[in-house]
Amino acid sequence: MNIEIRTDNHIQGSERLIGYVRDEITQEFQRYSERITHFSVHIRDENGEKAGIHDTRCMIEARPAGMKPVAVTHTANNIDLSIHGAIDKLKRNLEHLYEKREHHRGGLPEYVDADDGVIDDAV
Repeated sequence: MNIEIRTDNHIQGSERLIGYVRDEITQEFQRYSERITHFSVHIRDENGEKAGIHDTRCMIEARPAGMKPVAVTHTANNIDLSIHGAIDKLKRNLEHLYEKREHHRGGLPEYVDADDGVIDDAV
């Protein structure tokens, strides 16, 4: 699992920040480590030198093996909140994507009896 981290010129991409982001992504996506080949994280300050609410933006793109990339963004008041907001959104998207792929067409819904194809009204 390769993790690439970039910042704009208004946010210092220090070793501490890079290490923190790597640790958070590795920890949060450990269960998908075999399925995701690459993460790309972009952190930027939307307003530059000016202060403002929700001006720190984090975009995370994940590249699941054999599928199209999944990207999410989250804006917040500071770097930490923007990173965790984007991580939460990405986790939900990936869980949905993998559930959808694993329970793809062809399987019977839970309320259908596999033996006779008759809908069970007891549910």
